[in-house]
Amino acid sequence: MRYVYGITSALLMGGTALALVTQSPVIAQVAQNESSEIAKAVPRAGAPESFADLVEQLQPAVVNISTKQEVTLGVRLDPFAGTREPVTQEQQGGGSGFLISDDGYIVTNNHVVTGGPRGDAVNQVTVTLTNGKEYKARIVGRDVASDLALLKIDATGLPFVKFGDSAKARVGDWVVAIGNPLGLGSTVTAGIISAVQRNLGGGGAYDRYIQTDTAINRGNSGGPLFDLKGNVVGINNMLISPVGANIGVNFAIPAEAAIPVINALRSGEKIERGYLGIGIAPIGEDLASALGLPKDRGEFVQRVEDDGAAAKAGIKRGDVVTKVNGKDVTPSQSLSYIVANTKPGTRIPIEVVRDGKTMTLYAVIGTRPPEEELAGTTFDPEDEQAMPDDPKGSADTAIQNELGLAVQPLTPDIARAIGVDTGTKGLVIAAAASSSDAGRKGLRRGDVIVSANRASVTTSDALAKVIADAKKAGRDAVLLEILRRGGPSAFIAIRIKG
Repeated sequence: MRYVYGITSALLMGGTALALVTQSPVIAQVAQNESSEIAKAVPRAGAPESFADLVEQLQPAVVNISTKQEVTLGVRLDPFAGTREPVTQEQQGGGSGFLISDDGYIVTNNHVVTGGPRGDAVNQVTVTLTNGKEYKARIVGRDVASDLALLKIDATGLPFVKFGDSAKARVGDWVVAIGNPLGLGSTVTAGIISAVQRNLGGGGAYDRYIQTDTAINRGNSGGPLFDLKGNVVGINNMLISPVGANIGVNFAIPAEAAIPVINALRSGEKIERGYLGIGIAPIGEDLASALGLPKDRGEFVQRVEDDGAAAKAGIKRGDVVTKVNGKDVTPSQSLSYIVANTKPGTRIPIEVVRDGKTMTLYAVIGTRPPEEELAGTTFDPEDEQAMPDDPKGSADTAIQNELGLAVQPLTPDIARAIGVDTGTKGLVIAAAASSSDAGRKGLRRGDVIVSANRASVTTSDALAKVIADAKKAGRDAVLLEILRRGGPSAFIAIRIKG
């Protein structure tokens, strides 16, 4: 689940359902949305009296996707053998997708084919066409940042559709969604575009959506959003709802953002995005007043990474970036969005305000690191975190169950965030259960576990092994060396849960 503006925002995942619609004969070499029948189905202006002819042409290219994944839930102790074995469970999920070629390439959302707490690809993907035929699909490629994935089934002569130009989409245009909501099989809904280039505040290269009131629910995710010419202008992705179901505020990834990603996945190219290497904050009312600048224009530089593109360009902490490559930085056109969509290696002008003076600096855009690496740069030790309901793996589960701690590897970025030397090695505490011995003894988010029973620990597996060895030796506590900002490390004995 995602949370947007305090309202639950759900990824549109759903269960598996067999489609019951019989597929019409098609000419495989012609896209379904290139047929001359499309022109007959829709009048030159306005909505048709019926969408039936349009849907009849497009529906065969939309598929149901069902998935299976083995997920590790924890570790079971065999008291007789003294060994541990993982406890696994098969999870099922799925969504929608659409064929983009007659030889079986299918576009969907990445989260449709992602399973388990680590975000791994699912073990099995099954694609069902509207004529009931099922195919095993392989995942050609996935992109977490854009939430897009490309699948392939071994078949030819298949119905398919083409992308349209979402840049031409206008608020008020009619659109049609086809997908498999709530496991109901091939379902059609229609509505209008409520907004274009909608910014949901997530930052990055793909935080721009087509908003629509077209009814979309769980299971629609990955399905196409068509204009009345039968072109795919969006890929249905998420909804905002206080009840987890459609209330008419739904979002699709624009075709113009999806096409380059899909082309790269299809050709096996690495997807690269621009990166400056700075931490930024919006110019709200108070910050604008303090700086003597207009509200909601520009972004404030909180942090500059050593040797990054911004540092090399001369950007400093406290600067306000007002324009990037000739484009104004605003809430609807954020710095992250502009930079991420700039090709790495490009030299661009950046306008900043420093001490009330405007100046132009030039930066050579770097390459955006993987999303999991970037997550470490936003670690806030003051941000209270509850214990995760779904630990990442068996070692994490053991640590959480037996010490009441959630931990993650300490990176240089996290070290900077919590105020310790960037060369420090260890595990940073992400959360501590208040009911645990560790919580009662004052361990908290942002503390660093340097060693356990005098052995260095830099991975969850290493710490889990120390705990297991202590239990085998009949000990009911482990000695943790804890480092906290502003002081030397200290040794604290933490009781292992029975």
